[in-house]
Amino acid sequence: MSIPKYHEFMKPILEMLKDNQAYKRVEMYRILSEQFNLLQEEMEEIIPSGKQLLYKSRIGWALTYLKKAKLVESPARASFRITKLGQSVILENPLVIDRNYLKKYEGFKKFIGNVEEDTLISGNIDNDLLDESPQDLFDRAYKTISNTLADDVLMEVMNHSPYFFEKLVVDLLVSMGYGGSKVENSQILGKSGDEGVDGVIKEDKLGFDKIYIQAKRWDIDRTVGRPELQKFVGALTGQGAAKGAFITTARFTKEAKEYVSKQHACKIVLVDGKILAALMIEHNLGVSIENTYYLKRIDTDYFDEESI
Repeated sequence: MSIPKYHEFMKPILEMLKDNQAYKRVEMYRILSEQFNLLQEEMEEIIPSGKQLLYKSRIGWALTYLKKAKLVESPARASFRITKLGQSVILENPLVIDRNYLKKYEGFKKFIGNVEEDTLISGNIDNDLLDESPQDLFDRAYKTISNTLADDVLMEVMNHSPYFFEKLVVDLLVSMGYGGSKVENSQILGKSGDEGVDGVIKEDKLGFDKIYIQAKRWDIDRTVGRPELQKFVGALTGQGAAKGAFITTARFTKEAKEYVSKQHACKIVLVDGKILAALMIEHNLGVSIENTYYLKRIDTDYFDEESI
C-alpha cells in the first residue's frame, strides 16, 4: 500500500494512546509503520525538499494537529500522551479524524486561523489539497517547479550546438568535483575526431585515473541502443581506458543498459536527458538560485538536558 496521508494517521494515533501511557516518538513510528504494513522501500522514501523520511514527516504533522486541538499532549521531550479531550473523541468514535473534524476545537481553529476558509471561498485551492499537510503541499510545489525547470533546461541544451554540448558535459563533471574541480584537468576532444571519445577528465587532483566521455546531443525522444554503446566500449579499449561516461539528451534502450551492466573490463556510467537535467540543477550549471527557503525544525539535541 502507499504511505497514508497525514490525517489518516490521526485516528490510529489516538487509538494507540488510549491506554493513557506516554509513547516515545520513535516507538510510535515503529507501531504505525507496522499497523499500516509499510514496505521497506516506503519507509525509506524521502520528501523531495529535504532529508526527512516521508512517513515520519506525515506522522509528525498528524501529531502537531492533534496537539493543537489539545487531543494529545507532550509530557516529556519527544513523547506523547492522550488528553481527557482525546479520550472523549475515542468514545465518540468518529469515522474519520481530519482537518475538518478538528475545526470543532478552539485550539485548532486558532492555529489555522481564517486563511484556509478565505482561500476556499475565493476558489483558489482545491478541496482535495486540504487532505495534505503543509509539508506535502510544499513538496508538491517544489516537485512541480523542479520538473518544469528540468524540462526547460533540457530544451535550452537542445537549442545549442553539439560542440557546446560536449563542453557542457565536461563542465558538469568538473562542477561535480571530478578533476579536483579544476577546468585545466579536463579536455574536450570531440572536434579532433578522437575515435568516438568527446572528452576526458582526470578523476582526481593528481590525475591517477581518467574518465573518457561520449556526448550525444540527440533528440529527446530518440533512443540510444546497444550498437552505440558497443562503439563506445571499442573507443575506450583503444584508449586503454577503464572508465567512461556516456551522456546524452536522449534515452537508453533496455538492451543498451543490459549490455553496459555486463562489461567488466571497463566501468561505464549512463546519463540520459532526465538525469542530465537533474545533475545540472543540483550543481547549478546553467541555472541560478532565484529564492532560498529554509525549512527548520526543533533541534532535539540542543534541548537534551542529559547531555549537559
